[in-house]
Amino acid sequence: MASSVTGDAETQISAGSSTKRRSGGWITFPFMIATLLGLTIAAWGWLLNLIVYLIEEFNVKSIAAAQIANIVSGCICMVPAIAAIASDSFFGTIPVISVSAFISLMGVALMTLTASLDSLRPKPCETASILCRYPSKIQLGVLYTAITLASIGTGGTRFTLATAGANQYEKTKDQGSFFNWFFFTTYLAGAISATAIVYTEDNISWTLGFGLSLAANLLSFLVFIAGKRFYKHDKPLGSPFRSLLCVIIAAVRKRKAVVSTNEKDYHNESITTIPTRSFRFFNRAALKQEDEVKPDGTIRNPWRLCSVQQVEDFKAVMRIIPLALATIFLSTPIAMQLSLTVLQGLVMDRRLGPNFKIPAGSLQVITLLSTCLFIIVNDRFLYPFYQKLTGKFLTPLQRVGTGHVFNILSMAVTAIVEAKRLKIVQNGHFLGSSSVADMSVLWLFPPLVIVGIGEAFHFPGNVALCYQEFPESMRSTATSITSVVIGICFYTSTALIDLIQRTTAWLPDDINHGRVDNVYWVLVIGGVLNLGYFLVCSWLYRYRNLKDDDSDKDAVGSHSTTLSS
Repeated sequence: MASSVTGDAETQISAGSSTKRRSGGWITFPFMIATLLGLTIAAWGWLLNLIVYLIEEFNVKSIAAAQIANIVSGCICMVPAIAAIASDSFFGTIPVISVSAFISLMGVALMTLTASLDSLRPKPCETASILCRYPSKIQLGVLYTAITLASIGTGGTRFTLATAGANQYEKTKDQGSFFNWFFFTTYLAGAISATAIVYTEDNISWTLGFGLSLAANLLSFLVFIAGKRFYKHDKPLGSPFRSLLCVIIAAVRKRKAVVSTNEKDYHNESITTIPTRSFRFFNRAALKQEDEVKPDGTIRNPWRLCSVQQVEDFKAVMRIIPLALATIFLSTPIAMQLSLTVLQGLVMDRRLGPNFKIPAGSLQVITLLSTCLFIIVNDRFLYPFYQKLTGKFLTPLQRVGTGHVFNILSMAVTAIVEAKRLKIVQNGHFLGSSSVADMSVLWLFPPLVIVGIGEAFHFPGNVALCYQEFPESMRSTATSITSVVIGICFYTSTALIDLIQRTTAWLPDDINHGRVDNVYWVLVIGGVLNLGYFLVCSWLYRYRNLKDDDSDKDAVGSHSTTLSS
């Protein structure tokens, strides 16, 4: 994989030495990947350990800290939608990334100040929580301002970088290869943050840990700016949502019209065809009526008549919605596991040898490394083996479905591990006089590995599905859809945790007196029901851009496989 990139880069550079330099191509790769690496290290450096920071430095109760972290993670995942709309409709990807990276830099800098200045934090607890001082309004204001800026900046760059990078290449194979490196770099950077930076925050100082995140953000910002002269700057194509809205309004206006089966009755901008039979009501939007088309073939009023292509683009978005709902219920358990695992780790034996203790915020590195490893395994071994064995390639929906199964399995294993931990607590087996159970945190590793395997299937699969099925004018929006869905999941997980707290005694502030295992079993039941719903939606779904004929199988299969990785 590395040799391929290096070879293509050398070809690009050597060609450029003899001819006029062209924008885009593999010469942009080092700038894009270095920017992604630095920004991801910076973002995850403060985000992964946010729960612990709120508990230890701002005296926030454990469940409340988990709720705040979920809300912040949700915001980070929702912002890419706004960035995508701004990129597709108004500014293009490059300016949006530049501004977002700078906003992130300001947020992380302010976060570093909260760690370095005592006046921006409440005094630490003395002996019991009843003596803890809560942060003042000014302290909370500065903290939340820092988190908000860092979240907006992180969300604005995350998936916009994916689109900007893919836009640098003409060939589908090269775009797929970039996506391959994009996911690999994202998880690698997350692993670096979850180990080196989180360890620094827990064992040396929060100031140094956040300072490392700040340095990574600054370097990535400078690298991205330095590469601007090489980038291919994509031109905004106007708001794709306006086109979608035109289809709805035009169809409603012609709701009494009779749908025709004659292709001459429909407005086509290029190839003459008729709309597909699905969502037939909206076919009326492309149905030509008297005086709606000028002599030169252009539309008089786009709110009364749309092209067949616009109608089909609208249908493509509509078909994704039921699958997106399934993804919400797929990712909600993962979002809950992110926060609950940290709380479990805080009350388990995290010693690894006589002088090292695993930071609770670093536990997610197991999921990151597992995902990173299995992305490579899937791309290089599993997918090619499946294709040779069956003569077909795994479709995006098949990969997502596989991720569903692993996710359910992970929640079940986590429930079993937590039940074992609670039994040890009930028997009074603690480490000394602490509330830490005499049970190694390594017991949490297997379920974290399993959920990472699931992510290696369903996360790239969802992005591949949206990227290839959405209209071309919505490419940035397409790559951000998965992030938006995950953002919704953080909010639904927050609401679910709140509901469980209100209706049961399973999630007290001290989880040693709760039943977190029951929470996971509820997630298992919900996961099984959601899998059934997803299978029905997948069976009914018809791909728009996935060909089954032999002539297209190799090309699409290659694109789909590399894109998913």
